[in-house]
Amino acid sequence: MAEFSPALIILLGGLFVPLVPNGWARNLFMLALPLLAAVQLINLGVGEYWNYELFGQSLTLTRIDGLSRIFSTIFLIAIALNVVYAWHVRDPVQQSASLVYPGAALGGVLAGDLITLFIFWEIAAISSVFLIWASRNRRAFYAGMRYLAWQVGSGVLLLMGVVLYFRASGSLAFENFLDGGMSLSDPAVLFIFIAFGIKSAFPLLHNWVQDAYPESTVTGTIVLSIFTTKLAVASLARGFAGAEALVYIGAAMTAFPIFFAVIENDLRRVLTYSLNNQVGFMIVGIGIGTPLALNGAAAYAFCNILFEGLLFMAMGAVLYRTGTVKGSELGGLYKTMPLTAIFCIIGAASISAFPLFSGFISKGLIIGAAAKEHYYWVWMTLLFAAAGVFHHSGIKIPFFAFFAHDSGKRPKEAPLHMLIAMGITAFLCIFIGSAQIFTGPLGDPLYALMPFEVKIEDAHSSYIAYTAPHIVTQLQILLFSGLAFAVLQKTGLYPPELKSTNLDSDWLYRVPGRAFLGWATGASRATWNALWAIFSGRIQVLMARIYAVHGPEGQMSRSWPIGFMALWTAVLLALVLVLSFLA
Repeated sequence: MAEFSPALIILLGGLFVPLVPNGWARNLFMLALPLLAAVQLINLGVGEYWNYELFGQSLTLTRIDGLSRIFSTIFLIAIALNVVYAWHVRDPVQQSASLVYPGAALGGVLAGDLITLFIFWEIAAISSVFLIWASRNRRAFYAGMRYLAWQVGSGVLLLMGVVLYFRASGSLAFENFLDGGMSLSDPAVLFIFIAFGIKSAFPLLHNWVQDAYPESTVTGTIVLSIFTTKLAVASLARGFAGAEALVYIGAAMTAFPIFFAVIENDLRRVLTYSLNNQVGFMIVGIGIGTPLALNGAAAYAFCNILFEGLLFMAMGAVLYRTGTVKGSELGGLYKTMPLTAIFCIIGAASISAFPLFSGFISKGLIIGAAAKEHYYWVWMTLLFAAAGVFHHSGIKIPFFAFFAHDSGKRPKEAPLHMLIAMGITAFLCIFIGSAQIFTGPLGDPLYALMPFEVKIEDAHSSYIAYTAPHIVTQLQILLFSGLAFAVLQKTGLYPPELKSTNLDSDWLYRVPGRAFLGWATGASRATWNALWAIFSGRIQVLMARIYAVHGPEGQMSRSWPIGFMALWTAVLLALVLVLSFLA
């Protein structure tokens, strides 16, 4: 029990949630779980724990090192904040899933081998879908089924890759797959890479995020936005650090969601595109693979969970009070929801990497690493993406929700427990972003959690966030992005918030995919009808022949002479005697 995994505390505790009396008792029980898990994480310290045997292989349930520690820390913080935010929920299924799913994601981050990773990978996939189905409507049901198909498909690919990898290497250790001489061209490594890519929402494998997350409940969407993609990011950082393909995949991920986010009307769906964009920055850092880049990817994942979660919380509060998050139906909410508006602006400033906010000290690590390793086109793409983030998440989300035109809605301020969760998250965004001013980079609490040692190489090191070039460059990006938004808005060129459905990569299965399915259905029906016609025709011919022989007018129905019958009886008797003699 001394080596009990922090992930099992969350996961098993989540299973027992429905047995605890509803109300404050259940709320406090749920809050106690991440606190106990945090204490256990600290008590265990760096090392490997709970080794066990399975199929003759030695496996490790819990491995705590620099990489898993930073992800585990932010996961536990996020779980606690989500519990507080969801104190109004009285649905035992949703409450249980909101702990089992993060517990499984935490288990995947701490997994020391591929079998343990696969087990937690699948538990996370299956338990998370209940947060989508918790909406209990037709749209959520079908979105959940599509989501489950993607997630289970990822698990199947992962298992295939693990089996092939074990066959090729004889090892189940979860380490960098490229260090042993294998490459992405090896089927085993490729299957695992695609499995991680699905969960990371690689381009063309990403639309399950926009399809499913906005269909979840007010609180469910927040939980979903945190754990699945970050589990994949942590897995890529451990298994594929330095894979150059990730640099270009990540760069594409940072750029393309911007255009969809700008034209999207559903503000929670805008944030899902922002999620794709933000994960792209992390994947670029993992692909570069240097200590600076990997530290940047881990630090940015840490900060992103906070400020992206804060934005989802703000939109969740708006949805809870107004019943909608459509930009075309909102506006003027700052009058009656001022605290929610302030917290939303803090989240927007953080995701946009304003100085003094958390995104500023973490995003710069990845951009600096790209420049240092001479990925100039990627570096320019990241700058463009950074401007786009401010455009759609930094400005669009708070502007259309709380300002813009006055929708006439006058809802109450968010409930107290939501404000507490948002307030703590907002404080962390500011604290992390400004601590370096007072402590210096070596004393930065976030940098202390990084998986690799922080080395200050020179006065312009990327680790030193508050330098004149970094501040001026970032302010220029923000200034011109804000100016572009203002000009487009004033000239009427900015895409209006319309009640519409935008098709993304889901066009492939919704338009040509549906047409192909219709054609395949028609072809199958025509083939079946043709085969049935042939079969039934043959049966009719057979029945006609039987009728011709045995029917009322058939040969077998005629009267036969007695002598003729006696002759055939003698013939049969002779045949029987011959056979008996031969026997």
